[in-house]
Amino acid sequence: QVELVESGGGLVQAGGSLRLSCAASGRTFSSYAMGWFRQAPGKEREFVAAKSWSGGRIYYADSEKGRFTISRHNAKNTVYLQMNSLKPDDTAVYYCARANGILTREAGGYDYWGQGIQVTVSS
Repeated sequence: QVELVESGGGLVQAGGSLRLSCAASGRTFSSYAMGWFRQAPGKEREFVAAKSWSGGRIYYADSEKGRFTISRHNAKNTVYLQMNSLKPDDTAVYYCARANGILTREAGGYDYWGQGIQVTVSS
């Protein structure tokens, strides 16, 4: 069984930064691509960023490109999302997830999800 636990969320002013962490249980973390998604109230869950198991390939949503950075530390079984220049539109519950196959932007390509963590950006 794989467990993913997010941390680092909270309230920040527009223009500020936050770093989310996602700690994964299980010994095979380094073999899987990992991703971040978010869901704002009344909206569908949307892709944010994903990184391959080796770190050689990275995907970002267009709206986050240049502001967000995904990274991973395989020895610590942790994936991070550094979020800079935050906007009120970034307010959402953020989820980390483990891919069940190839690196993808599609939520259906992920089989384990964290419980989510709230990020609120005030204007």
